[in-house]
Amino acid sequence: MRAAVLHEIGQDKLEVLDDVETVGFGPGKVKIRVRATGLCHSDVSAMNGILPQPAPFIPGHEGAGEIVDVGDGVSGVSRGDRVLVCWLPACGQCPACKRGQSQLCLAGFMNAGTPNFKRPGGDVFGFAGTGTFTEEVVVDAGCAVPIPDDVPFDIAALIGCGVTTGLGAAINTADVKAGSSVAVIGCGGVGISAIQGARLKGAAQIVAVDPVQSRREAALRFGATEAVAPDALEDAKQRITGGEGFDYVFEVVGKSATARTAYETTRRGGTLVIVGAGAMDDNLQLNMFELFFDEKKILPSMYGGGDVLQSYERAIALWRAGRIDLESMITHRVPLSEINEALDQMRTGVALRTCIEI
Repeated sequence: MRAAVLHEIGQDKLEVLDDVETVGFGPGKVKIRVRATGLCHSDVSAMNGILPQPAPFIPGHEGAGEIVDVGDGVSGVSRGDRVLVCWLPACGQCPACKRGQSQLCLAGFMNAGTPNFKRPGGDVFGFAGTGTFTEEVVVDAGCAVPIPDDVPFDIAALIGCGVTTGLGAAINTADVKAGSSVAVIGCGGVGISAIQGARLKGAAQIVAVDPVQSRREAALRFGATEAVAPDALEDAKQRITGGEGFDYVFEVVGKSATARTAYETTRRGGTLVIVGAGAMDDNLQLNMFELFFDEKKILPSMYGGGDVLQSYERAIALWRAGRIDLESMITHRVPLSEINEALDQMRTGVALRTCIEI
């Protein structure tokens, strides 16, 4: 079976091999034939060590495909079903799930330390317990979420992570108010989804902030009212808010420097939403006086900050109704054999989302 493997953390290239096998199939598991998968920035962060992940591993967690086999005790999905991959399935039994915060369930993370592939050299892990840069993957049945027949695999893959994360940050976590002002720092696939979410919620001004011109231009097509380079953000703040700051600022980069900028760009009493996944040793510095005096709300948003199954259904309904544009988010397509081209497209910022067709 073909799969793209990272041998050691810190390497910047993947090797596409044909000697990989799935392992772990059995009761409660399903095997998925992957048809399409998106390249998310979290995959790159795991490759370079920002996000913890044992190696060797197969990146990819934003995927969709068909069920080819089901283990004993599995209900809800059958062979032949079309599904998207949920990398953070809820167990339904833990305290977080019972409180209605299923996005904080840790059951899915427990799978990240168990290999679900092997090759002649030994075990291979799947990123976030999945690993969709491959032809087939074995996951817990809860990771396989059925999708309607009218949803293409590439669209379903986007919904499996980036779209759900960005839309949810604006709709669930921030609950953006109509007529408000918004800034989104970082306009890749997740940032573009946050922009679409803010537009749906009725934000009056949405300023997209990104160093890459093509992404700024794209942001305008997806609902941003203005798009600026990072060095022009302060000017936009002065012009649009009279220097007060934006009602909502979304940090979608995952770095303390941009989070600090986002904090300073948020008005007193406003809301800063942390969407980007950063490193454990990258610390955001805030002093106790400003925390008290400015009364700014700092809201982390994990996987869209809400029930992911409901978020999937909402995204599909909005897409069907033409309220969100998902097709145009896929700016590049490559076969699995050209996966390193997709990595280059992400690192240079030319792609919003690259779809890897398998």
